[in-house]
Amino acid sequence: MSTLEDVVQAIEALRRQRSRIVVGVSGFGGSGKSTLTRFLVSTVPAIARIRGDDFLDPDRSHRRSGEWDGVERRRLRREVLDPFREGRASEFRRFDWELGELGAPEPLPAAEVLVVDAVGLFHPELHGAIDLRIWVDVDLETATARGKERDRAAGHDHDHLWDDVWGPNERDFMSAFDPRRTADMRYQPTDAAAGVRSLDRG
Repeated sequence: MSTLEDVVQAIEALRRQRSRIVVGVSGFGGSGKSTLTRFLVSTVPAIARIRGDDFLDPDRSHRRSGEWDGVERRRLRREVLDPFREGRASEFRRFDWELGELGAPEPLPAAEVLVVDAVGLFHPELHGAIDLRIWVDVDLETATARGKERDRAAGHDHDHLWDDVWGPNERDFMSAFDPRRTADMRYQPTDAAAGVRSLDRG
């Protein structure tokens, strides 16, 4: 199991090999992906973050899917990952959850490291687009409990979605693609509250 120091060292090792790298952080909803990602943003120089929530389809992400197709992976790759790794100028659109539609195009962030955190990230549609894949290794039952607690603290009752949609989606995705095994690193949060402090869905 990797420590925070191991993760940072792995990123720095890749930076010595290439000018731009993409780091993918995935795990079950509520596992602490966003907490780890924010730590990396505060620690690693010349890094920028893309939130998985910015690439969720609001309708599909509330439906059962064995592939987590609520994550717009193809758009993420087309608008962000490929052009960033290739050093091409590009624009992307975040989903605006208040307006319920895609926001205005904006340029890719100026950075050497791009970290993306999302459920359903380690999927064949993104093979070759992520240089370092980190799995936040919290079991589904614990992650779901943390996610429910976090949502309630934010004033949202999403228990039925966790039980009937998101949890089953996670189980199906794990069975089909085994993202824990295919990750380059597995990180287990040492702080029991890691999945609760985040206001994001991760």
